Amino acid sequence: MSRLSVAVLWAVLAASLASCASVDTAGSEAPAVAVWDVENLSPSRFSMPGMGEILSGAIIDVLGAQGVEVVERERLVAVLEELRLGSSQLADDETRLRVGRITGAREMVFGAYMVVGPTMRLDLRRVDVETGRVVRTASKTAPSGDVQAWVEAARKAAVDLF
Repeated sequence: MSRLSVAVLWAVLAASLASCASVDTAGSEAPAVAVWDVENLSPSRFSMPGMGEILSGAIIDVLGAQGVEVVERERLVAVLEELRLGSSQLADDETRLRVGRITGAREMVFGAYMVVGPTMRLDLRRVDVETGRVVRTASKTAPSGDVQAWVEAARKAAVDLF
C-alpha cells in the first residue's frame, strides 16, 4: 500500500471514529492524556508479566489525583480493536500518536523500564499528540527486587511529568 493510501486511510478512520471515541476537553485546563502500558526493555531472561500494566496504572492514579483528564484504557482498546492494529504496529510511536488523536487525547505518556543487576530504571516521556514533540521526561530508579518500590518510582515519575 502506498504512503499516500495509508495517509488517506488514517484520515478516513480518524474522521469516522472521532465522533464515537472523542473526549470532550472543552473548558478543561489540562489536556486529555492517554497513558500506554510501560514497556519492559530488560534482557530476555527477566520477565514479569503484567508489570507494565501495573506501572501504568500507578501513573494513571497519580494523574487522576492531580486533576489530569485521562483517556480511559477501554477507549484505547476499543480504537485498537476497531483499527485491528497488531502489536508490531503499536511499537511505532507514530501509530500510537495517531491512536491518541482518534481518542481525543492531546498528550500521551510513553515509558519503559529495564532491570539490570540490582537496579530497575524507569523512563517516562510526555508527548504532544499533534506535533510529536516531547514535552517533558522523567526517570526514576528502584531496587530490582522490590516491586513496591517500582510502583512508587512510577508514581514519582508521573508527578515529575506534570
